[in-house]
Amino acid sequence: MTSQEIRQKFLDFFKSKGHEVVPSAPIVLKDDPTLMFSNSGMTQFKDFFLGYKEPKNRRVADTQKCLRVSGKHNDLDDVGRDTYHHTMFEMLGNWSFGDYFKKEAIAWAWELLTEVYKIPKENLYVTIFEGDSSENLERDQDAYNYWKEHIAEDRILNGNKKDNFWEMGEQGPCGPCSEIHVDLRSPEEKARISGKELVNNDHPQVVEIWNLVFMEFNRKADGSLEKLPKQNVDTGMGFERLCMALQGKSSNYDTDVFTPLIEKVEELSEMKYTGKLDDEKDIAIRVIVDHIRAVSFAIADGQLPSNNGAGYVIRRILRRAIRYAFTFLGQKEPFIYKLVTTLAHQMGDAFPELIKLHDFIKNVIKEEEISFLRTLEQGLLMLDSMMNSATDKVISGGRAFELYDTYGFPIDLTALILTEKGFTLDEAGFEEKLQQQKERSRAAAQMKTDDWVVLREDDEEEFIGYDTLEAIVRVTKYRKVESQKDGTQYHLVFNVTPFYPEGGGQVGDKGFVVSANGNITYIIDTKKENNLIIHIVETLPTNIDEPLKAEVHGRILAEANHTATHLLHQALREILGNHVEQRGSRVDMESLRFDFSHFQKLTDEELCEIEKKVNDRIHQKIPLQEHRNITMQQALDAGAMALFGEKYGDRVRMIQFGESKELCGGTHVKNTSDIWHFKIVSEGAVAAGIRRIEAITRDRVKLYFYELEDKVEKLSQILKTKDLVKSVEKLQDENTQLKAELEAFKKEKAKGETANWKNDFADKGDKKLLAKRTSLDAGTVKDIVFQLKKEIPQSVIVILSDAGEKPMISVGVSADLEGKYHAGNIVKELAKEIQGGGGGNPGFATAGGKNLDGLDKALQKAQEI
Repeated sequence: MTSQEIRQKFLDFFKSKGHEVVPSAPIVLKDDPTLMFSNSGMTQFKDFFLGYKEPKNRRVADTQKCLRVSGKHNDLDDVGRDTYHHTMFEMLGNWSFGDYFKKEAIAWAWELLTEVYKIPKENLYVTIFEGDSSENLERDQDAYNYWKEHIAEDRILNGNKKDNFWEMGEQGPCGPCSEIHVDLRSPEEKARISGKELVNNDHPQVVEIWNLVFMEFNRKADGSLEKLPKQNVDTGMGFERLCMALQGKSSNYDTDVFTPLIEKVEELSEMKYTGKLDDEKDIAIRVIVDHIRAVSFAIADGQLPSNNGAGYVIRRILRRAIRYAFTFLGQKEPFIYKLVTTLAHQMGDAFPELIKLHDFIKNVIKEEEISFLRTLEQGLLMLDSMMNSATDKVISGGRAFELYDTYGFPIDLTALILTEKGFTLDEAGFEEKLQQQKERSRAAAQMKTDDWVVLREDDEEEFIGYDTLEAIVRVTKYRKVESQKDGTQYHLVFNVTPFYPEGGGQVGDKGFVVSANGNITYIIDTKKENNLIIHIVETLPTNIDEPLKAEVHGRILAEANHTATHLLHQALREILGNHVEQRGSRVDMESLRFDFSHFQKLTDEELCEIEKKVNDRIHQKIPLQEHRNITMQQALDAGAMALFGEKYGDRVRMIQFGESKELCGGTHVKNTSDIWHFKIVSEGAVAAGIRRIEAITRDRVKLYFYELEDKVEKLSQILKTKDLVKSVEKLQDENTQLKAELEAFKKEKAKGETANWKNDFADKGDKKLLAKRTSLDAGTVKDIVFQLKKEIPQSVIVILSDAGEKPMISVGVSADLEGKYHAGNIVKELAKEIQGGGGGNPGFATAGGKNLDGLDKALQKAQEI
């Protein structure tokens, strides 16, 4: 059975049991502050479990793209070292939101595994929650009784709280779970030791494949448990492990989920995969084929590699793969991006975004590879410098951490190189520095959240901010939140709110609420968390249980910038082509930032034309046409663009300004004339095939023009003219003339120095050496060296310059000695003294550095050489 057939059989089975099959949510999360990525199948259904949203169907099944590389669930360091841990994996799941419970979940799981997939019953074991006296939690006797109807009692094992009580996090829905484990060992191994002894003991062939979670409780902030109003079922089955079991393999990497990728790596690297656990080459191949999946899916879902947040995690995964390819497969050129095509062919039917964004994913990964390979090269030079300056054969943990933290140079690669060179790494010192950094990060991110204080249960939280900027509201619930970063804050939820929560690239609204007694409480930000609109304040309103007047301030500035991104998107597609698609945006009250797909720098003419197009539409005074609550198909039929990295429901909102039509949940001006004017302030690259335009509108444009006018006036006063262009052209002509005179002066000075330096050569047998320190600039030194090479046969010339307080070394070798001496090799050796590097050909070479004090040592070394 192929992996595609295994996935489809699961979905078809639960469809036959009345489940709605829904698509996977994006792997990258947008409105959950507790998670960066979907790390389990239940992530997209948290709203239902928390009671913030009612499901359309109480029975659902899906396959969810998951990523576990940060936080509580972090499998990154295990990947490649064993046969069954992964960063990205698929989680097959079926769900009941207050419908069926333990009996049906257990019966259907057994039916699917033994009758549809035909796993031998004697290969299966199940675990149930044994109870926990510390929390007065009883043994899950119901699950035990239901399992007895299907499996022998000696195969029903008790599990502790760690293994058999599932929790969403430190707070939230939780409950006992029942795991299903499969024993894939040979008959001989099974006869030697019972599978029940190996369950939950990290045996690579006795593995958990399915977890049935029975959500019965809610974990409160104080650690106590309360019963949920509804009983829910949340199951998750590891797709890769299931394929291993059904395809009769002993490793996930031997299934057809991974073999096409492994075969492609073998072809590209000309190395054979043998599947050994302790072979570094095989570990590297497992790491690469696992990581290419994680990175590709993340990019397809809108997360580009970057230096912070979720983007940093993706960059770290990719760099781990590049480093393994570099170190153990000898790949010194971009290599991993070539696997994207294989992945798209293999998984594109189930996840069409891999095909749609194939070229984009490839280009982003390739650019990242080029960049990191350059970093590795620089790191190798720095490590070489560290070894050269070490007084003993030990590299301190602090210096190794600097290389790791500042330049991203992997510590295990540092240790490997040091060992090869006969050096030792102070590993304890490195770990101490790393731990200090982690503690700082953990302290900064630590947040204590109290339980919600519920003031009224019946009110429905509703956003009314598309139609009004003020309203009479009531607080339905609030909670206290404390963090090192922000101090003490409070989160308020209103029955209705005009405040727009951060989303779709637009910042959250700010404003205030006024109590009946006139007391003002400022709302400093508005965010969305699990479908709840959260209003953040630093103090609670007085009379919090009474009606409050809420008012949004300053949104018109963000609306102008947001609307301008729509007009900019339209103009880019008209001028550059329909390949342009939005790849990200940031809109606040100050400016807008718009990322888009395009593979070359925009010309000044293109930028001018884009700016003109946008401003033409602003001046046309195009009114907003808003189409709320229409179906996705209606929007697409009308020509609306769906944006990169966004998840849309069945009902959507389309924003239209003339021919510009986009699906968008943000807020906008009522007429393009409200934008006043649009001005591009910068354009540049942010990733492979991704350009970024930053621009301003409205009040910021007015300020820009005022400041520009002020600068023009000041320049006019300085130059004593109103015709600035003519005056600057005159200055340029004068500057050109002065430069020519300066160059002529330098050449004359060089002639004089050349004559003087001829007398400074020292005889070295039948050869001559000039080793001299000067303050002349690099260009003049080069001219002198080439002149002396011609005039003095059998000569080596080493000039050490400190011009501009920057150390520079120039080495020249006369043509008749180039077979014996190599200027490039000499300069590399001398550059170590100034903590620098350089190179050149046998006749001439230069090097720059950081350590000015090292020039005297370099001078001495030159004479020794």
